[in-house]
Amino acid sequence: MNQHRTQVWAHRGASGYAPENTMEAYILAHQYGADGIELDVQLSRDGEIVVIHDEKINRTSNGRGYVRNYTLKQLKEYNYNKTRPEHFRADIPTLREVLEYLQDKPEMMLNIELKTGVFFYEGIEQKTIDMVHATGMNERVIYSSFNHYSIRKVQQIDPEAKVGLLHEDGFIDVPQYAAKLGVNALHPKYVNLRYPDYLEDCRRLGLDINVWTVNDEQMMRDMFAAGVHAVITNDPALAIRVRDEFERTGAVTAGVRT
Repeated sequence: MNQHRTQVWAHRGASGYAPENTMEAYILAHQYGADGIELDVQLSRDGEIVVIHDEKINRTSNGRGYVRNYTLKQLKEYNYNKTRPEHFRADIPTLREVLEYLQDKPEMMLNIELKTGVFFYEGIEQKTIDMVHATGMNERVIYSSFNHYSIRKVQQIDPEAKVGLLHEDGFIDVPQYAAKLGVNALHPKYVNLRYPDYLEDCRRLGLDINVWTVNDEQMMRDMFAAGVHAVITNDPALAIRVRDEFERTGAVTAGVRT
């Protein structure tokens, strides 16, 4: 893992600069030179895969209510610029729109988070995998979720799929648990890297670490020094600058701070 150049993945796109989980944010992420994009998927009432983080549209749009209660056409009627209102208009994208945008950008990875922690969204794993394969993006996608049953389902549907387990608070022997499930990566909140032997155990077990959400400059340096596989950040422009500086100076940090 230390031999790998840490990647920078834009969290919900370049969400520090454009409305989160919108095409504007993904386009900016590419323009800033991000190595990948992280996004969230849910199902509309008519079974379309839409890209949005919250189960409700209240926080990010001028509408109200649950995503799953609206058809795609109805969801498209709202403006999703609420997190960055200086952007006049932002639509909710479908997963297909994002995949098609990334098709001719082979340098970019896509981390698809299955938002099945509140609603299980029957069939979302199969629909998402089918869409990824239909667009020829399966080699550049990693699936993640806080719902580890969803990840197990992805593995059953597509044994070749890259998968990662999201987790936030520390529980004992997380890397061993992940290795037992046969996943490729752990996606921890950055504070989890402080736990005893976390980094060492991940290296020993061959698990990538894709850490979220790292927006602080010093924390970015710590993550690059730790040799994580990917830093997931709202500010890919800053992360890339810090990474370039780190690689140029060979800076070393004493440990992971929070």
